[in-house]
Amino acid sequence: MKQLIFSFLILLLSSTYSSAQKYGFINSDFILSKMPEYKEAKDRLDKMADRWTKEIEERYKLLNQKKETFNKEEVLLPTEEKEKRSDELLKMENEVIELQKMRFGVSGEYFQKRQELIKPIQDKVYDAMQKVASKRSYTFIFDKANQSNLIYADKKFDLSDEVIKEMGLKP
Repeated sequence: MKQLIFSFLILLLSSTYSSAQKYGFINSDFILSKMPEYKEAKDRLDKMADRWTKEIEERYKLLNQKKETFNKEEVLLPTEEKEKRSDELLKMENEVIELQKMRFGVSGEYFQKRQELIKPIQDKVYDAMQKVASKRSYTFIFDKANQSNLIYADKKFDLSDEVIKEMGLKP
């Protein structure tokens, strides 16, 4: 009997506690779209990425041309020349792959530049969201953007406009 009463009290307390929690969500993509500095940073990153992508594509194109030429001439070449050209092609291919990693790899230049340009802006959004959540006593704030698992959310729980206002921007 004591266990039954104890279990009932725990259930009652936990349901009271969980009903006191407040949930909300933001759409960080929407918020970032209202920030001119984000648009500028994104444009800089996009231009940089386009330039690097073209550079890498041109190197691959040159590599493929040299491979085609080698494949056509391979039958006529002496063994030493075949090995020399094959080594050159392999070296060239490794250089292009290394350049690709250097530019777009996990710790590459693109990632570092993104951290430098975008992270401070995301931190501003996070700080403003935290202030809004604190002022209004929200327990959880979800982000609706970027492949979120948030399938449905009532618009009345969207705090995006309040976060934008907190940052001093116009919604």
